[in-house]
Amino acid sequence: PKAPVRRGEQARQRVLRAALEVLAESGTAGFNIESVARAAGASKATLYRHWASPSALLVDAMDAQFQPLPDVSTGSPRADLNALLTMFVSVLSDSPFPKLMAAFIDAAEREPTLKDLHRELTDRRRRPLLRILAEAVQREQIAADADLDLLADLLAGPFFYRRFVAHRTIPPEMVTRVVDLVLESARP
Repeated sequence: PKAPVRRGEQARQRVLRAALEVLAESGTAGFNIESVARAAGASKATLYRHWASPSALLVDAMDAQFQPLPDVSTGSPRADLNALLTMFVSVLSDSPFPKLMAAFIDAAEREPTLKDLHRELTDRRRRPLLRILAEAVQREQIAADADLDLLADLLAGPFFYRRFVAHRTIPPEMVTRVVDLVLESARP
């Protein structure tokens, strides 16, 4: 049986959710301890007991929210990449992720602590993609001298561009087309 969630943990999760809501609604300009406390129904003193600054609170909230996509491993790089990138497109299309990420990228440009977290979160999100590519190299499905970081960028980049720069919808067939083009370019 699961251990009951302590009241303190429930309150912490409520504050972290409120922090993300404030960030999504107000961006970094409106993100401060007072606005998060108000949204969470908590006192500023309570928040300051747990987080020394708005940046520290934002780091915890983003870290709790943005976990890597689940690992996929069928033995087929094409199937695995299609599955992983389809999940990624769903996050870009059907969640608060784009608003939060846009605000977070903006904040990371100004604050070194957030820049480090942004890099860490990005690295964490890339791991399943890089693992699939590395396994494909081991199975000789991708060239041994392939630049896996570049391949990961080529796989994820079009979706970020389409969503964050062009502000266009991502058509369902785009995942398969991108995967096929990248895999074709990396054949042994």
